[in-house]
Amino acid sequence: MGDGFKGDGAQKHKGHQNGGFKTSLGFILACVGSAVGMGNIWMFPYRVGQYGGAAFLVPYAIFITLFGLVGLSAEFAIGRRARTGTLGSYEYCWASRGKGKLGYALGWIPLLGSLGIAIGYAIIVGWVVRALFGSLTNSILTTDAAVYFSQATGEFGSIPWHVIVVVLAMAILMFGVSSGIEKINKVLMPSFFVLFAVLAIRVAFLPGAAEGYKFLFVPKWEYLLKVDTWVMAMGQAFFSLSITGSGMIVYGTYLKKDEDIPRSSIQTAVFDTLAAMLAALAIMPAVFAFGIQPNAGPPLMFITLPNIFRQMPMGQLFSILFFISVVFAGITSLVNMFEAVCESWQNRFKLSRKTAVLLCGLITLGVGVFLEAEPKVGSWMDFITIIVVPFGAVLGAFSIYYVLGFDKIREEMELGRKKKLSPYFGPLAKYVYVPLAVIVFVLGILYGGIG
Repeated sequence: MGDGFKGDGAQKHKGHQNGGFKTSLGFILACVGSAVGMGNIWMFPYRVGQYGGAAFLVPYAIFITLFGLVGLSAEFAIGRRARTGTLGSYEYCWASRGKGKLGYALGWIPLLGSLGIAIGYAIIVGWVVRALFGSLTNSILTTDAAVYFSQATGEFGSIPWHVIVVVLAMAILMFGVSSGIEKINKVLMPSFFVLFAVLAIRVAFLPGAAEGYKFLFVPKWEYLLKVDTWVMAMGQAFFSLSITGSGMIVYGTYLKKDEDIPRSSIQTAVFDTLAAMLAALAIMPAVFAFGIQPNAGPPLMFITLPNIFRQMPMGQLFSILFFISVVFAGITSLVNMFEAVCESWQNRFKLSRKTAVLLCGLITLGVGVFLEAEPKVGSWMDFITIIVVPFGAVLGAFSIYYVLGFDKIREEMELGRKKKLSPYFGPLAKYVYVPLAVIVFVLGILYGGIG
């Protein structure tokens, strides 16, 4: 394979030291768990209404299908082919051109993106855990929501909750892939969907909820003529699927050779979209039912919604259900970010599983504790999600489809399939998906974030 790439080809047909996914369902639920996160909950509902209601769903459906089929498939396939995660997969791609050491060096960019986003994400999930505790004690509903939120978002304002989140993610990872990641996602992701469905049904009976459905679903077709609608739909779809050039590669590493990768990719995209729609159906009708101006981001989740639950009959119960489901979404996403880092460190530096997980957790806490103030974590996350992560995704797309080449990755994608890939798949990947990944990166910088 050229310089720098050691051993992975010989291990290609052996099991990974961390084990693997035992079932297709377990793999898909783990991928959905990674993909479903805060963007589905605090960004998607508002963005649908803001950019044309049902009209927004047209470009979103186009992009989520394209990115799911071509983008996710590529990351799953290179992980399974190289039989290792981020660093080894990039090295594998570039070693095919005799540039394995360069590929290894480039692989650190998306890997550090995964670690960087985990550092910020752990803080935010800590806020969610604190909000859940506040729901259980009813303190979040008896205190002004803005005050309650501000108490957690100052300097060193969320240390206990922050620690709980990181330790919980580490504990799951200690059990490995099938006994840890797969098992927890089989419980948490169905629970997430059930809890949000319960919330959506309850909200439907609130007086005035109809305005929320109008906001979401009455199509304003003129928005399809606006560039921003397509830009935001593209950004929402791209980032919602966790296409980072890192996280989904590691889950592909643990995938059996008889799994149909393109089908699994589309299923992941479908469930991710269902999660976003459920969040929209649970949140926006409630916002309009109480005459509150819709917004996006942390204020929607930590200020607007608690104010709504305070006014609802059985509001404490529904506040508990809501924040439990968000904790589930947050933890499953964080586990994927950690796993991408831990697997690469295990493979590259010959660390034990426990040592790699412990090191990842300590770095996440050690850096994150100094970023707990909202302006700091906001700036950190902006840099990581606008610059590092999308650049990593571009590197991944280019390395797989251009450096390794479509013919080689197609062999991996067609394993486990009854039919060969469409003849249009290659051109779609090379001449549509890869340029769009570059465009997402550039537009993210120009717009100050689109996902």
